[in-house]
Amino acid sequence: MPANAGYHLATWVVTVGIGFGFLAVMERFPQVFDILKIAGSLYVLWIAWKMFRSSVLKDEGAARPARFVDGALLLVLNPKAYVIMALMFTQFLEGSQVGQVAAVLVIATIFTLNNLVAFSLWALMGDAIAAGFRSADSARRLNAVFGIVLAGVAVWMLVA
Repeated sequence: MPANAGYHLATWVVTVGIGFGFLAVMERFPQVFDILKIAGSLYVLWIAWKMFRSSVLKDEGAARPARFVDGALLLVLNPKAYVIMALMFTQFLEGSQVGQVAAVLVIATIFTLNNLVAFSLWALMGDAIAAGFRSADSARRLNAVFGIVLAGVAVWMLVA
């Protein structure tokens, strides 16, 4: 749970920073949103393809418990997280009905809280869920389902 807290504090801080960066870019180069939306959607589609084709991971043994700093570093050093945050602003910032600064803060907060709930549930139930997917066949099926769902998200981002 300390790593989870570190990850989500870093998520909120980085998301707010990206959002305010988007405000500055949006004023000068509004076409950047469309370019990022297309490029990011294609990147998410590529991740979906890689996930669809992946198999089971080998168990490397017990690891030490992750700390607060580990969670924060996981977010800060994760380029996929930056892409997701940027894509989120291409979807929700432009048509916001509240002021732009408030929109960035609301989007960042909702995004972070949504992730916190999902990550916490996954952490609490992860071992039980993972036990059902330890075989190569079940892991491939699960990854295929996740890949298909992620591909659907990429297509939704392109059309929305």
